[in-house]
Amino acid sequence: MAPVPRRTAARSPLPTTSRRGVRATLAIALVAVATVAMSGCTFGGDTVDGGTVEGGDFVDDGCTSVVVATSSEKVNMLDALAAAFKESPEHEALDECATVRPVNVSSGDATRFLTSGEDWPDEDARRWPTLWSPASTVWTERVAAAASASLVGEPVSFTHTPVVFGVPETMAKALGWPGAEIGIADLEKLCADPAGWGSVGKPIWGSFKISKTNPNTSTTGLSAILMQSYEASGKTADLTADDVAAAEEFSRVFEECVIHYGDTTGKVLSTLYDETQNGSGGSGYVSAVALEETSLLNYNQGNPDSHTVQPGETLTPPKEKLVAVYPSGGSIWSDNPVTVLGADWVTEAQATAGEAFIDFLATEPAQRILPEYGFRPLDESVPLGDLFTEQYGVDPAGPAITLPRPAVDVVSAALDQWTQIRKPSSVLEVIDISGSMDDPIGDGRSKLDGAIEGAQATLGHFRSTDEVGVWAFTTDVESAAGKNLIELRGVSPLGSEGETLRSSIADLRYANRQGTPLYDAIAAAYDEMIARAEPGRINAIVVLSDGQDTDSSISIDSLITKIGKSSGEGGGDAPVRIFPIAYGEGADTGALQRIAEATGGQWFDASDPAKIDLVFASVINNF
Repeated sequence: MAPVPRRTAARSPLPTTSRRGVRATLAIALVAVATVAMSGCTFGGDTVDGGTVEGGDFVDDGCTSVVVATSSEKVNMLDALAAAFKESPEHEALDECATVRPVNVSSGDATRFLTSGEDWPDEDARRWPTLWSPASTVWTERVAAAASASLVGEPVSFTHTPVVFGVPETMAKALGWPGAEIGIADLEKLCADPAGWGSVGKPIWGSFKISKTNPNTSTTGLSAILMQSYEASGKTADLTADDVAAAEEFSRVFEECVIHYGDTTGKVLSTLYDETQNGSGGSGYVSAVALEETSLLNYNQGNPDSHTVQPGETLTPPKEKLVAVYPSGGSIWSDNPVTVLGADWVTEAQATAGEAFIDFLATEPAQRILPEYGFRPLDESVPLGDLFTEQYGVDPAGPAITLPRPAVDVVSAALDQWTQIRKPSSVLEVIDISGSMDDPIGDGRSKLDGAIEGAQATLGHFRSTDEVGVWAFTTDVESAAGKNLIELRGVSPLGSEGETLRSSIADLRYANRQGTPLYDAIAAAYDEMIARAEPGRINAIVVLSDGQDTDSSISIDSLITKIGKSSGEGGGDAPVRIFPIAYGEGADTGALQRIAEATGGQWFDASDPAKIDLVFASVINNF
């Protein structure tokens, strides 16, 4: 059986002069790049928390180590492919043995790392990649344009997965699934109709809610906004920047349904999974999730965040599965390329072994492994197997129409448009300034320094019309916000006050720092935001805390009861979601996770406080 054809690219190292070698400052630099991304100048991918690089068994086995940087949903599959490679003719043809080692790093983080001009941001050089396999060729094209074409060579796809809308089965049936064709225009009508689910006879479900990831940081989010433009134009090919411009009002209405913009579908799916397992069916949280088919398959197997499944780990399927709605107007596919990096840290032996592994991925034995992990093979003679069935919510015949990836200028036009039409935000940031925030974080900064710089970096993301407020909390202080609270800025349109607010946040270095009334601060912030919440905005509270509550008058159980009121069946028209950051090893992660889950928000792990800049950047992608 003939293998899938591929191109072999000559390796051309990135010149040493392009690397600035200032890795100590890379974290801050990456936040700056992430902020620039919001304007459409560059963009990331399905990000891991805080932009970290995870995974990989680096025990020296005497073979050439070939690290492949890949997003979380492909790590398990690439582990299996790496093991099969060891037994392949492609491996036998090498002069010395090679071991392929997948590490978990998102498409977007890798894009930022590679375009920064720095070394790979990992102190352990053994983890620096020889191969890169992002979710889509769009990321390799971005690196080629922003840094060097020789850095990414000539990537070639080895598997693919379509972007679909995952809908809880009960809700999908209310839309006529599986018999009816459902298009993005049908979902847009549900968004525009004030009756929401009531327009199809289900008023108890409330408004129609969509979850999408930020297109500046996610392959799926980017594909979704391009699919919206295709739908509005009525085209199935040759999308132009003019088509994108003409689709502006259509896309604006669609964005109004978004609950918040996540940085990964995994976080949204984890929240939906928890809601479903707790008996609510998730209907108060979200109605449809834009995601890759492989992520839907992982969800329905009980792995909502597509994490690396450990040996002996038992997965529990959700009580209600998601079903894949393949939009009748067509889907864009994530084509999952792989390439040998032309970076100067890649040795000739690693490059040769990497090319051999890429050759192996195109063979029938490798292609047969892909469906076991929820990915579709490019070799059409390979059967899809048992996962690609209605039992797991997918249709092996879908999608009926494939939408081609548009030209780079069209992608840029779509990103620029989204920046203008995305759902507006109303966000209150609440920062812990208790005494423990003076602790050092190991890079010359205190915890408070890191929190201040992270909060300041978020301001460049917001538009002048977005509402932004900042409070701080500790004991023995008082302000207009109340006892134990410092109001740096009330929640109001940011306007041109970004620099003034940055200066006010910097003043926290000189504030009184005593106890930790965490629960009281959250309760007061919730009251403030509920009183002003509007249906047309993402209403949210971002809480940063580095410790246990020590000084509140309200208990955690009473707080959960209070803040969970707007996240029940139907969810209300203007829910306030809370996004806590657990800062440092002393943070009460259990309580913060409960607080996030009670409101349909997400919590973020900044247990390594030196990475707070990156975690703040990840949080802000939701708004």
